[in-house]
Amino acid sequence: MNITPSAHVDTFTRDNLPPVEQWPEFNEAWLVERYPDRLNCAAELLDGSIAQFGGKGCAITDGEESWTYDQLADRVQRTANVLLSIGVDPGNRVLLRGPNNPWLAVTWLAVVRIGAVVVPTMPLLRAGELAKIVDIAQVQFALVDHRFVDEWSSVSNFSGLTLLFGGADPADLEQLVAEASNVHIPVDTAADDVCMLAFTSGTTGKPKATMHFHRDVLAIADSFCASIVQPTAADIFAGSPPLAFTFGLGALLIFPLRFGACALLLESAAPPILLKAVEHHRVTCLFTAPTAYRAMLPTVSEVDLVSLRVCVSAGESLPEPTWRAWKEATGQSLIDGIGATEMLHVFISATGDDIVPGSTGKAVPGYVAEVVDDDFNSMPPGQPGRLVVKGPTGCRYLNDERQLDYVRGGWNVTGDVYVKDENGYFFYLARADDIIVSSGYNIAAPEVESALLAHVAVQEAAVVGKPDAARGMIVKAFVVLTSAAVASDGLVQELQGFVKASISPYKYPREIEFVDELPKTATGKLQRFKLK
Repeated sequence: MNITPSAHVDTFTRDNLPPVEQWPEFNEAWLVERYPDRLNCAAELLDGSIAQFGGKGCAITDGEESWTYDQLADRVQRTANVLLSIGVDPGNRVLLRGPNNPWLAVTWLAVVRIGAVVVPTMPLLRAGELAKIVDIAQVQFALVDHRFVDEWSSVSNFSGLTLLFGGADPADLEQLVAEASNVHIPVDTAADDVCMLAFTSGTTGKPKATMHFHRDVLAIADSFCASIVQPTAADIFAGSPPLAFTFGLGALLIFPLRFGACALLLESAAPPILLKAVEHHRVTCLFTAPTAYRAMLPTVSEVDLVSLRVCVSAGESLPEPTWRAWKEATGQSLIDGIGATEMLHVFISATGDDIVPGSTGKAVPGYVAEVVDDDFNSMPPGQPGRLVVKGPTGCRYLNDERQLDYVRGGWNVTGDVYVKDENGYFFYLARADDIIVSSGYNIAAPEVESALLAHVAVQEAAVVGKPDAARGMIVKAFVVLTSAAVASDGLVQELQGFVKASISPYKYPREIEFVDELPKTATGKLQRFKLK
C-alpha cells in the first residue's frame, strides 16, 4: 500500500502508525473510486456540502439557536484562524473536552481543517483518565468547555496551551473567534493523513488510541449512512451518544453534514429529554443505545413521533424483545448495527424490509464480514465463531503492540462471537470473553439477558459467569426491576422458570441478584467486568 506525502509539519502520528504489514486489508477499489489522494474531510463536510446543497439550510442547532451552513462555515474558519494564531501546526494533537453542543462541533471541524489531529474526550472522564490520553497522544493543545475545566486543571502531565470556550471571559475562544478573520483556506492534507485519535473505552487497563484518516471520516458516511440511513438534506439528526464516541461523531456531525442535513446537538439527552426533543424538533433520524430505547418505552405513547423515519441502535447488542417492543409501540423497525472504535463506525446492519428481528444484519456495502474458527476457516451456517471484517476503514493503533491482536491475516478481529445463517445474516451471541462455560456447556451471556428482558418485571439485566466448584461456572444474573415489580424469592423462581421456558433450560441463571442500577461506561456500555 502506497502512503501519500503528508501535509503534517509535526510527523508524530505518521511516525507512530503501525508498520504497513500489520495493517488490515482495505477495500482499495472502493476508496480509489471515491477519494483523491489529497483530501481534507472538514472542508468536504462544509465547503463541499455548501457547494452541493447551498449554505442557507440548517446545519446545527442546540434546540434554541440554529446555524445555517454559511454561519457554521463562518465560525469554523474564524476558529481555524484563532488556532493558527496560537501556534497550532498541521499534525499537532488538540484535545477537545465538552458536552455535545454547536461549539464542540466547531472546534472539531476547525482543528481538522487546519491539518491538526483532533483528540476527542468524553466529558465525564476524570483527571487520571485524561492523563493517560495526554501521555499516549502527546497532546500539545486543549480546547475545553469552561464548565469542565476543574478536572482538566488537575491533569498534571499536560504542559501545553489550553483555551476555554463557552464563557464570557475576554480570553474565551468564542470571544477571540468573533474578532478573527472569516477567510481561511483549508490545509491540503493527504487523504491518508491522520485527522483523529479516537480512544477505546479504556474500561480496564491502558486505553488504545485508534488512528483515523481524512478519508475514513467520509467513508463511514458514504457506506453505512448512505446505504442504511439513506439521508436527505431535509433530515434532522439527533441522539444521545457523545461526539467523543465514534458512534456519536458519525451520527450527529459527520452524517448530517455530509448530506446537507441538520444536526440537533443536545447537552443532555436522557431518554425522557430525547423523546420530547424528537417531538418538539421533528427529528427524523434518531441514534441511541438499546438501553435508551428500552427506557423510553414506558412513556413513548405520550409523545408524537410521527416525524421519525429512521431509528438506529448501536453501541451494544440489541435484544430481540427490545426490538419487538419498540416496533409494537411506535411502528418503527429499529435498525441494529455493530461497529467498533477501531473501524470508526457501523459495518454490519440492515434497513427496511431487509431487517430480520434478532439479527444485526449483513455486511454494509463496502465491507465484507465472516465468521471463522481460530485458524480463520469459515464456519458453516449456524455454527458460532469469531467475527472478522474488512472494508474501507480498519484498525491502526498508535504505537501499540495490541495491533497484532486486533489485525490478523488481513482481517479486523472484533472480539465478538457470531453465527451467520444460510442467507448471510449475522446473529450476535456474545463478546468472546462473555461466553460462560458451565458443566461443559457454552452459554452466551446476552442470550440469557435477552430472555430475562422479555419478562414484564425486568427493566434491565446483565449476566456473568460466577466461579463454582461443581460446574466450573454458573450463570448469575443482575436484574433491575420495573417500578411496578417487587423483589422477592418468589420472583427469582418465576424468572428462572421463565428463562427455562424460552431458551435451553441449562442456560437459566442459577443465581439472580436484584440491583438498583447496572454499571456502565460513559457511552452507556455495560461493564460486566465490574459485576464479575
